[in-house]
Amino acid sequence: MNERELMTACFEEERGRLRAVAYRMLGSLSEADDAVQETWLRASRAGTGEVANLAAWLTTVVGRVCLNVLRSRRRRDEEPLGAGIPDPVISPESGVDPEHEALLADSVGLALLVVLDTLSPAERLAFVLHDMFAVPFEEIAPLLDRSPAAARQLASRARRRVRGQAPVPDPDPARQRDVVNAFFAAARDGDFDALVSVLDPEVVLRSDGGVARARHTVVFHGAKTVAEQAVTFGRLSPFARPALVNGTAGVVVVAKDRPLSIMAFTVTDGRIAAIDVIADPERLARLIPGV
Repeated sequence: MNERELMTACFEEERGRLRAVAYRMLGSLSEADDAVQETWLRASRAGTGEVANLAAWLTTVVGRVCLNVLRSRRRRDEEPLGAGIPDPVISPESGVDPEHEALLADSVGLALLVVLDTLSPAERLAFVLHDMFAVPFEEIAPLLDRSPAAARQLASRARRRVRGQAPVPDPDPARQRDVVNAFFAAARDGDFDALVSVLDPEVVLRSDGGVARARHTVVFHGAKTVAEQAVTFGRLSPFARPALVNGTAGVVVVAKDRPLSIMAFTVTDGRIAAIDVIADPERLARLIPGV
């Protein structure tokens, strides 16, 4: 097998992992695919005969591509995607599609991706590559033009923020679904006390309405405040279809074959700690086509 054939074979074997890296770095499915394609173009042009570990080398290449994208966003003063809600991965309730298994390994919920969006590009790279993909700091440091010690410090700072702001979902999908069902039942009945009881006291509700539904772009904090807003969800409950959103219990709300929203729930210790809603018609059409 010549050098080109070896690179092609390795790239195809690593494609899923590279897409997973890019998704965690960028929070956008389309940009992740673009980053993987750019990685292939760079790899195909580079001489790799002296590369000892092609898989590790490809991971650093996709990391550099994503870092450039994040820095470009900052230079353009772009806001995070959709009020901080990255692209979700939608799967049937029966289980995550095989093509998405690598993408969603390690319980990459929307709440975690929201926090990753608040990190600096350097912090995000160091944390994602080291903590999620076990890339040594010695290999991360050159990407950032910093020392391994500085890269370690960046990852540590990011880790503290993630632990403080990104709730970890309960591991039992059935229990998650029970809590989400209780939420919709209480919303449908207008039972404020029942709503509060299924919400974590520090729950966060984030909604992205996009340009077309700008009034739906809001953030609410606290069980009572979120419960007051959730009462209005009761009218949507007949149209809520159970789904997995980034591997955890969620719903897709569809009325008359038109998607109205995607709702992701982070259930922690038996209560809802975060609700992330996408109500942007443009994004909905892209994320759940053909409804």
